[in-house]
Amino acid sequence: MFKILVVDDDSGLRLSVKSSLLAAAGKFEVDEAFDGLNAVEKVKANRYTAVLLDVDMPRMSGLEALKAIKEHDPSMIVIIMTAYATIDDAVQAVRDGAYNYVSKPIKGEELVAMVEKAIVANKLISDVAASAPILHESGRKIIGNTVQMQKVYNIINRLSKVDTPVLIRGASGTGKELVARAIHHNSANKDGKFVALNCSAIPENLFESELFGHEKGAFTGADQRKIGKFQYAEGGTIFLDEVGDMPLLMQVKLLRVLQEKVFTPVGANREIETNVRIIAATNRPLEDMIKKGTFREDLYYRLNVMPIFLPSLAERCEDIDHLVNTFIKKFNQAHGKKIIGTSPSALAVLKRYSWPGNIRELENVIEHAFILEESNLLTIQSFPESFLKAVGVDLESTPAEALGAAADDDGLDDSMEMADGDSEGDEIVTISGDTLDFNRHKEAFEKEFIIKALKTFKGRINQTALHANIPKKTLLRKIEKYGIVAKDYAE
Repeated sequence: MFKILVVDDDSGLRLSVKSSLLAAAGKFEVDEAFDGLNAVEKVKANRYTAVLLDVDMPRMSGLEALKAIKEHDPSMIVIIMTAYATIDDAVQAVRDGAYNYVSKPIKGEELVAMVEKAIVANKLISDVAASAPILHESGRKIIGNTVQMQKVYNIINRLSKVDTPVLIRGASGTGKELVARAIHHNSANKDGKFVALNCSAIPENLFESELFGHEKGAFTGADQRKIGKFQYAEGGTIFLDEVGDMPLLMQVKLLRVLQEKVFTPVGANREIETNVRIIAATNRPLEDMIKKGTFREDLYYRLNVMPIFLPSLAERCEDIDHLVNTFIKKFNQAHGKKIIGTSPSALAVLKRYSWPGNIRELENVIEHAFILEESNLLTIQSFPESFLKAVGVDLESTPAEALGAAADDDGLDDSMEMADGDSEGDEIVTISGDTLDFNRHKEAFEKEFIIKALKTFKGRINQTALHANIPKKTLLRKIEKYGIVAKDYAE
């Protein structure tokens, strides 16, 4: 349930808005504030999904309250409620960070639809945090990642309030389309369509028709008039994925659209004006392509006004915990399950993989695990066989009980502390009351733990290091220190 704060000095209007929201099938919980100052106080004391804010109020106006709310929490959804006389103020408020505005008198259905749309747009920004976008602007690097959520909101807010082209760079699976959608749904074009086009999937001879449309009889097979993606996306955003695969002739025509805001359908003798935001994406080295003559330099500079870089997942393994939790929430809703997390050993395996397919591959692995998992934790057994093979896990030759063993990323090292007992609750090392010597008991525990692990994994060093979560070099060092012979525990 979403918690909404309704702010207006008119108690009758507050009641009307509250009634409309409460009638929306139990989706909303509603709180009230009687002016801007009261609203700011409540926002600082409570957590709301959105604030519906009147403009003309005593003590503190809605515009002043908007700035204070956004300063406190840039991610807060704010919708301005305004009379016709203050529309200009409402438009300014949108530039200052409000999601949108609605005119009084307010229609209940319109208001509910706008709040629901705002929540979806806001969630897209949260999802974008998983992609850790990096925005280069005026020589400065602004980084947004899972730790610095406010900077992610600032990145999207910066891009959403301007109409310049955006170029998103990153390997396949890093979340380029997700970033594009977040920018669109939080921009002035949010009420228009978001049209995605994969440039690598279109035959070269059909490219121009796909983008700009064609007239009847323009070419063989054109038996009727067709509008192109630009005309279909009018007033919205067109996302050109894999723009590096666009043929050179089409690059010239796209450049004209960017420069002159017009295009000509195939076989037509008329120009059509266009008001479409262009967001492009690529995983190809455009700078090298420019040197080879396969990508136009002038188009590159037109698209590269606001570049965003999405790092690979291998560059930020520390974010895997957050990403996994994000996907668990998503798939709990999609599959009607109540998974609460991953087992320590499963998470350790996820962090050992190089993730060539980036976030998309991680999401696929987690969804695969969701389908197979029968417990309330994702375990190694539920991961795809191809993934397990890639990280060196053999389910057939590994004891099932060992796969659920607890893992700690720090592993076992020279500063290892004593454990009170194993997973069964039995002590591993018996401590005599008259021989309380920490170093001696620590070494006894280490030796016994390693022997038990080697027995479990039949003397195999790689399997023992993986599932007991001991760095291989540490395990070999300890084996040598205690004079343990791994082969003694092989079958």
